[in-house]
Amino acid sequence: MTVLLDFLHGLPPAYQALAGTLFTWLMTALGAAAIFLHRMPSRKLQDGMLGFAAGVMIAASYWSLLAPAIELSNGSWIPAAVGFLLGGAFLRGIDIVLPHLHVYEETPEGHHVHWKRSILLVTAITLHNFPEGLAVGVAFGAAAMGDSAYSLAGAVALAIGIGIQNLPEGLAVAMPLRRTGLSRMKGFMYGQFSGMVEPVAGVLGALAVVAARPILPYALAFAAGAMIYVVV
Repeated sequence: MTVLLDFLHGLPPAYQALAGTLFTWLMTALGAAAIFLHRMPSRKLQDGMLGFAAGVMIAASYWSLLAPAIELSNGSWIPAAVGFLLGGAFLRGIDIVLPHLHVYEETPEGHHVHWKRSILLVTAITLHNFPEGLAVGVAFGAAAMGDSAYSLAGAVALAIGIGIQNLPEGLAVAMPLRRTGLSRMKGFMYGQFSGMVEPVAGVLGALAVVAARPILPYALAFAAGAMIYVVV
C-alpha cells in the first residue's frame, strides 16, 4: 500500500483519478468475464452480490464523501445537504430523460426509442457507473488540496471499495445480455464497456475540484447523492 501511495503521490490529481478509475473499470471487466464460466452463478447468489455491492456504495458514500464534505464545511450541514440533493436530482433527471432498461425488468424507462434490449441494458449500467467514477475523481481532487479532512489513502480506499462492488455489477450486465441471445464474447464486451465511462467521469471530477477549491464540499456531497440515488 505504501508503494502505491508513493507512486500516486508523484502524479497530478487528474492522473491519480485516471489510475483509480482505470482500476474500477478493470474490476467491471473482471466481473463481466464471469460470463465465460462453464456454470453461471445462481440468481440468488447474484442478488446477494448486488446487495453486498449496494452496502459498499452506501458506506463509501458516507465515510469517503459525505462526512468529509461536512468536515470541510466546518461542521455546517448546508453545503453537504445542497450538494447531496443536487447529486440525486441530477441523476433523477438523467434517469427520466435517457432511454434505458434495468436488469431483470421488461419495460424500458426514459424516452421511448426503438433501441435493442442489449443497448438499453448497457445504457442503464453506464448511467449508474458515471457517479462512481465521479466520486473517485472528486476524492483524488480533494486529496490534492492538502486539506486534513481528506487524504490520498482515503481516495485509494474509495477506489478499491468501488472496484470491489463493480465485480457483481459487471456480471449483472453481462448475464442478461447473454440471455438476450448474444454470444459470450459480445456479452463480455458490452459488460466491460459499461465501465468505460468511469475514467471519463473521474478525470472530469478531479479537474473540476482542483480548478474551483470552494466547490469541494458541494462536489463531495454531490457525488454522494448521486451514488445513493443509484443504490435506491
